[in-house]
Amino acid sequence: MRILIAGAAGFIGSHFCDRLLAEGYAVVGMDNFITGSADNLAHLSADPRFEFIQHDVTRPIPDIGPVEGVLNLASPASPVDYLEHPIETLEVGSRGTQNLLEVALKNDARYLLTSTSECYGDPLVHPQVETYWGNVNPIGPRSCYDESKRFAEAITMAYHRKHGVKTNIARIFNTYGPRMQLDDGRVVPAFIDQALRGEPFTVYGTGAQTRSFCYVSDLVDGLFRLMLSDERYPVNVGNPIEMTILEFAEHIKKVSGSSAPIEFRPLPEDDPKRRRPDITKAKQVLGWEPRVTLEEGLAETFQYFRSKVGVAA
Repeated sequence: MRILIAGAAGFIGSHFCDRLLAEGYAVVGMDNFITGSADNLAHLSADPRFEFIQHDVTRPIPDIGPVEGVLNLASPASPVDYLEHPIETLEVGSRGTQNLLEVALKNDARYLLTSTSECYGDPLVHPQVETYWGNVNPIGPRSCYDESKRFAEAITMAYHRKHGVKTNIARIFNTYGPRMQLDDGRVVPAFIDQALRGEPFTVYGTGAQTRSFCYVSDLVDGLFRLMLSDERYPVNVGNPIEMTILEFAEHIKKVSGSSAPIEFRPLPEDDPKRRRPDITKAKQVLGWEPRVTLEEGLAETFQYFRSKVGVAA
C-alpha cells in the first residue's frame, strides 16, 4: 500500500513515517515546514519507498498518483506554534482537512485525522470519554487550535456520511519523545531543557493541574491500529496515568539529576485544569494500551535532547 502522510516532518508525523515503512508501506511525506523540521526525515532520504513533497495542504494538493491511505497530521500543535500562527492553524484544520479528504475521496482511500484532547477544552467530565462534547472557549487565545480540530472532526464525519469515505478520528492526548522541539512551549521539552541548562523549572499556576503523558512509540502504535480499523467515530489515544505538573517536575529531576528550584508563574488563559483520557474504547476496539513506562520514555527523551543541546554525558 502507498500512503500519503501530511505533516510528515513533524514530531509525531516523522515517527509515523518510520512505523509505516517498517510495516512495508510506501510513504509519500508532505509538509510545508511551518513547524516541522527536515532533520526529522533526514534518515529516510536513502529509502526508495519514501518520497517527500514540500507543499502547503491549504492549497490544492498536486497529483501524487494513487494512494490507499491519507493520514492528516498537518497542524501546528504546541501553544507556542499555534499562538504564533493562529490563522494558518485555522486554515489547515479547515481548508487543509478538506483538501486531504478530497484526495481520499478521489482514490477511495482510507483517511485518518489526528485530532486532539483539546476538543474537550477545560473539561467538566473526568476522565474524558469520547462521548463528552467538551467545554471550549470559542474566542479565547487557544481557540484557533481547539476550533480548527473540532471543525476538522465535523468535516471528516460529513465526508464519511455524505460520500462514504472510510474515515478514522484519533483524539491525541499529551505525547512526548525524541524529535520534539526544545522551544515549543510544552511541558516535557521545557522541563528537560531547563534541567539540561541547570535553570529553575517554570511551573504555571500552582502546579496542581494534571496531565497524562504518552510516549510517542505507543501513540504511533495506537494510530496505526486505528488506521486499519473500521471505527468511524473518535477514539482517545493517550496514557491514562494522570499526575500533577509538580509531580512531573519531580520525575524530570530524577532522570536528569537536577536540583534546580521551581519558579511559579501565572497560569495561561484557558489552560486545562485536568487531562486524563478514558481509553476503554481503544482497548476494546483496537486492542491497544500504552506499554512504555514514564521512566523508560523520559530516559530516551532526555538522551535525545542532551545530544541536541550538546551537553556532555
